[in-house]
Amino acid sequence: MKADLIERYAANLYGVLSCFDRILITGTLPGACYAAGMTSFLNANGIRLFDYARFAEPLRERIRVRAQEVCAAAGIEIEHVNKSHIRKEDLVARVLQGRGDAPGLVHVISAMEACPSYKPWHDKGSGKTYLRPETGKCLHYYFYFIDDELGLCYLRVAGHYGAGTYIAPDRVAGNAKPFGDPA
Repeated sequence: MKADLIERYAANLYGVLSCFDRILITGTLPGACYAAGMTSFLNANGIRLFDYARFAEPLRERIRVRAQEVCAAAGIEIEHVNKSHIRKEDLVARVLQGRGDAPGLVHVISAMEACPSYKPWHDKGSGKTYLRPETGKCLHYYFYFIDDELGLCYLRVAGHYGAGTYIAPDRVAGNAKPFGDPA
């Protein structure tokens, strides 16, 4: 089956990878990355569950301010993308053409995207109030940078408690190539 697929699309293929082409490293706040954990955290800290949105505002603001500070220090501006059909990789490729491939921060993109969230809920039957998981939208920041060893990478930071963060080298070392390069 594998050979058939490769043979069928041979004219369109530039090569075959025999390893992973990307690595994804994720991180969360273990006690707050699920609804019951966040419910316990808020209760333990005397924060009303229906005040969850107000509780999360300062973190969102700190992330926004810090992103602006990082960009100002690097002499770049945050580019906001508000259309889902725009490929972030294309925007970064455009920036790379002008800046080159020197190590450091390349570009920062912000976008409103789906993320896990929580909704306060009061169960009249049990009399208990808790947070329920929900999918919402929150602002994400994508920090694209070039690392000496890993090449082009990005760090995605969600501006919301429990949404998680991840870092992804664009290519595994040894397979590095610029965006759009078929080789």
